[in-house]
Amino acid sequence: MTTPRGFLSPLVAGLGLGATLYLTFLLAGHGLGAHGFFRDLTAALAAWASPFWATENAYLSTFLDEKGPLSTWVAWEIAGVAIGALAASLATRRFYFKIERGAGTAPATRLVFALCGGTLTGLGAALARGCTSGLGLSGGAVLSAGAFVFLLGFFLAGLLAALFSKRLWR
Repeated sequence: MTTPRGFLSPLVAGLGLGATLYLTFLLAGHGLGAHGFFRDLTAALAAWASPFWATENAYLSTFLDEKGPLSTWVAWEIAGVAIGALAASLATRRFYFKIERGAGTAPATRLVFALCGGTLTGLGAALARGCTSGLGLSGGAVLSAGAFVFLLGFFLAGLLAALFSKRLWR
């Protein structure tokens, strides 16, 4: 087995992220964000499973698009993120399947906690009307006061969650 390459310097990674964000504003006219794709996908799946319910749902009906969830720029952003992550993990020899967990935590327990955390994060993104990328990065880049309030709440919630879940990593 070959040894994986070291991680990228945080300074270089931050500069790359900043340059990417700048280019999205310059070329696309808006910043980064991923929540919209999952919201649109949920609306499309709901319309497929129960068209009447989806069109009558006050929240989801506003996101139903005749062209489908793949017709938006954010869908292609998500595809680019997935392809880029795969390419980077292959290039640095870090591609393998593993469930990160503490020694005393069963894989199923870790997956349940990950699902619950992801669900809560998705609900929070819906309530905040954006995800960490959209609010934190793009909103912070344009000095939006709401972005900084969101980031403060996001980090405080993460700190509290870490205090309650640290036993899972032992």
